[in-house]
Amino acid sequence: MLNGVFMLIAVPFSLYHQEEAYKGILTGGIVTIAIGLLLYFFNKPTSTNIQKKEGYLIVTLGWLILSFTGMLPYLFSGSIPNISNAFFETISGYSTTGSSILTDIESMPKGILFWRSATHWIGGMGIIVLTIAILPLLGIGGMQLFMAEAPGPSTDKLHPRISDTAKRLWLIYVILTFSEFFLLKLAGMTWFDAINHAMATMSTGGFSTKNDSVAYYNAMPLVQYIIIFFMFVAGTNFVLSYFALKGQFQKIFKSEEFKYYLIGFIGLTFVIATIILFFQNPDLETTIEHPMIYGKVESAFRHAAFQVISVITTTGFVSADFTMWSFFATAIFFSLFFVGGSAGSTSGGVKIVRHIIMLKSSFLEFKKALHPNAIIPVRYDEKPVNQTIVFNIISFFIIYMLIFVVSSTILTLMGLDFISALGAAGSSLGNIGPALGSVSPVDNYAHLSDPAKWFCSFLMLIGRLELFTVLILFSPFFWRKN
Repeated sequence: MLNGVFMLIAVPFSLYHQEEAYKGILTGGIVTIAIGLLLYFFNKPTSTNIQKKEGYLIVTLGWLILSFTGMLPYLFSGSIPNISNAFFETISGYSTTGSSILTDIESMPKGILFWRSATHWIGGMGIIVLTIAILPLLGIGGMQLFMAEAPGPSTDKLHPRISDTAKRLWLIYVILTFSEFFLLKLAGMTWFDAINHAMATMSTGGFSTKNDSVAYYNAMPLVQYIIIFFMFVAGTNFVLSYFALKGQFQKIFKSEEFKYYLIGFIGLTFVIATIILFFQNPDLETTIEHPMIYGKVESAFRHAAFQVISVITTTGFVSADFTMWSFFATAIFFSLFFVGGSAGSTSGGVKIVRHIIMLKSSFLEFKKALHPNAIIPVRYDEKPVNQTIVFNIISFFIIYMLIFVVSSTILTLMGLDFISALGAAGSSLGNIGPALGSVSPVDNYAHLSDPAKWFCSFLMLIGRLELFTVLILFSPFFWRKN
């Protein structure tokens, strides 16, 4: 029902621009609300006690229903008449991946473009988390849902009641979105482009209203700096954003994950900027329409910072084609596909905290080799980490890389060349968007076969819901009664 209401918000944009697409969006919204009402009135559970099993099912099936109903405005308006393309674009929105099959974005109706960006914004924090704030009114607790949906290996609670936590997270999300909207408008964007890019940035989604993505604004550096800042914020744990808004900055800099996130961003920006300035391959020419002044230090650092934070946070906005900067730069960006932002942020990927704990656990093995009887726990934020969590994180990473390898192989069977298959698999699983080869930052996914599009859609779903939430449904243990 909430999904249908969001669709109806897109209708005035079409009416204002006198587009026929409003009929398709309106129909899609009404049908979606009707489906929600039917499910609500014909499903009266005898028990409102949601356990973990139900939580996993509700989140996964909820996300699928969102995606299947979310594609209705595309189909009914005729903007994307093919079901495979419409579903791909929709789940790419809800999973905040940002991969697209549209070849001419600027020719699309404004109402459809707004809905396309809105799918990002809804999926960013998670429609399920929004629902947690409402479920208590129905007498249903939401902790299990939050645990299944919340990004990252841990769930920081701002308040003892999980519904209040969800409300606070959404309030921060709304405040930051509107703050970026106003700043982008002041920087020279149209109000329509500003609201769309603000929704795409805070959700770390990456859908733009321009064919060239944010490269369209290369002549407007302030616009790009604003987006860089808000991408960085969106990739930060929202709990830390909450503390920042309360003025408790000491808690931010005590966070080990935030320190690595900040230092990594700054360090990689310097490395990439140096490559652009001194080691860019002269035989490779950028294919983006607007000229890049890479000879200037400011321009080099701006584009380096933009692309580094865009890939780390899995936003996927493009200010330049990073595959044209040198093969070394391309290798760095491909490695960043497997990093991800902070736990508790709207970004996808493996998450920085997992890498920190895995590395600490690995280094501890050296100590244990010298002192086999010593009990040395992994410490994070100066606190010992439960061994079960360490095993969970290592298992997650092994499964993540295994899925990546298998998926890359499957995509080559579906017609992609090896480099493109690696890029598409890594990008879809990490919810990034732009990739390598034929799905590079200046290309899209329109040329993929329908089976490949559905397969990438599945990768986006399991990547967005952190693997276990979806994959556990395929386990025989899940369906046993005991």
